[in-house]
Amino acid sequence: MGKSFFKYRIAGLVSLTLLVSISSPSLSLSTPVPLKLAQSNGKTAIDWLNQGLQAIQAGKVQDAIASFKQATQLDPKLAPAQYNLGLAFRQTGQLQPSADAFYRATQADPKFAPAFANLGGALLEGNNLQLANDYLQRSLELDPELGFAHYNLGLVREQQRDCEKAIASFKKAIEYSKNAPEPPYHLGMCYLQQGKLDQARDAFNQAVKINPKYPEAYYNLGSIWFNQRKSQEALEAFRKSAEANSN
Repeated sequence: MGKSFFKYRIAGLVSLTLLVSISSPSLSLSTPVPLKLAQSNGKTAIDWLNQGLQAIQAGKVQDAIASFKQATQLDPKLAPAQYNLGLAFRQTGQLQPSADAFYRATQADPKFAPAFANLGGALLEGNNLQLANDYLQRSLELDPELGFAHYNLGLVREQQRDCEKAIASFKKAIEYSKNAPEPPYHLGMCYLQQGKLDQARDAFNQAVKINPKYPEAYYNLGSIWFNQRKSQEALEAFRKSAEANSN
């Protein structure tokens, strides 16, 4: 082929949806603790959790991390606090602390599917494919419709060069996460590896339809058109790739 294809891997996509705040201590996943033992500066673990969520919404990630830490210190088995701490660490690029927090969330609540999925994503980024696979499979046992878990599992299989299983996972991710452009993009990458250019083109088109500023998808569309000797379409796709990449 005359043009190389741009392989853009977004490993371990995590859920960026924070849990809703908890208003009643009775919803804590831990064994009830006397109020005087579950307070810090007059605040309960639930108060610190909610304060952390408010900080996230205000864009103050470090403040959120501090609040979530306070919540987990007061109640280590408060799974939403551990989970949101993991998300906040992940947002700041702290992979190991993020994985540790997600793991503690799974221990606090063994049926917490998003925590297993995010733990799997973190392990994927750490290139621990087998353990990532195990946690992702567990998350899907708990919630078969968890789109980003299917996506992460697809990435694991893509890294393992098992295109058929990766394609099946990405199709499931598309089914359950219709507004995410990454699953169709990686579906396209798998089709490229199989030499199925028409299916790859359709998948990349789906990705740019969801995200019109997806430079890697446009680039691969341009490469497909170039290899099919459709110069005008190729130039248009490369132009859009350059424009999206400059923004």
